[in-house]
Amino acid sequence: MIIDSVQNAAKYYSLHPNFKKAFDYINQTDIANLEEGAFEIAEGLKVIVIIGEGATREQSIKGFECHDKNIDIQVVIKGPETYAWKPREKCVSPNGDYSDERDVRFFHDKPDMFFELQEKQFTILFPEDVHAAMIGDGQLKKIVIKVKIN
Repeated sequence: MIIDSVQNAAKYYSLHPNFKKAFDYINQTDIANLEEGAFEIAEGLKVIVIIGEGATREQSIKGFECHDKNIDIQVVIKGPETYAWKPREKCVSPNGDYSDERDVRFFHDKPDMFFELQEKQFTILFPEDVHAAMIGDGQLKKIVIKVKIN
């Protein structure tokens, strides 16, 4: 997992061939005015804009998840937004089977920690990062870029 500000994104371009494209999209787009929805921006890069009411920690961790085929770059547009996190290697209580179609695996485990992101901050969540998000008060808005693992 990586946590940083959008202005520092260039530090991470070398971690995946599509990270530069993903952050170029973020920096060259008026993300504050994007409407909710999902669309592809390039091969291996899918954008999901999420707008919704913040949830409690208890509500959010019902969706404690990780992915096998994608890395998430999640950028807070309107927040703050709190995340729950735990390393996948410490998760021992699966919540159902892996969905290949949705690329998601859920867990009943409790998070090891919570962290808060402010506007224009991001987290990069790798397949080993089990996470839950959208924790907060009032309306939250974020952009999630799904980066397909080669």
